Amino acid sequence: MNQNLSLYPLTLYYDGACPLCMAEMRNLMLRNTAGRLRFVDMAPADFVAPAGAKREELARLLHGQAADGRWLRGVDTFVAMYEAVGVSWVAQALGGRWVRPLAERGYPWLARNRHRIPRWLAHVVFGTALRRAARQVAAAGECAQGACRRDGS
Repeated sequence: MNQNLSLYPLTLYYDGACPLCMAEMRNLMLRNTAGRLRFVDMAPADFVAPAGAKREELARLLHGQAADGRWLRGVDTFVAMYEAVGVSWVAQALGGRWVRPLAERGYPWLARNRHRIPRWLAHVVFGTALRRAARQVAAAGECAQGACRRDGS
């Protein structure tokens, strides 16, 4: 999927009322420095699904609409979105021979039960990733201003 440029920009339709979903989207938003992802929160009551899609279906599993109009759902969306932000190891793991079948079975259950996941658990799952992404964004900003750090701090 990483070679398929017709995917990007990829528009992600996510549930902003879900703490786990929001933590993951914040992580991706911080990493989206190349603008390969667009984010649409479906939680507001005035959300209108795009032509050819139904809100109920979009809310069932994570969906992404590729630049060429194709729809991705579930694990395919996760693979494409992590590839888009340069977290290739996650994309490769999710798309891999051993993990993908497990993810395809487990993700629908997780999606159905996502509102039962407490906010603190979402923070545990994505807290480190969010801090790392924020540091990388800050470091990139410093480099853009000519003050790069070579020691990784």
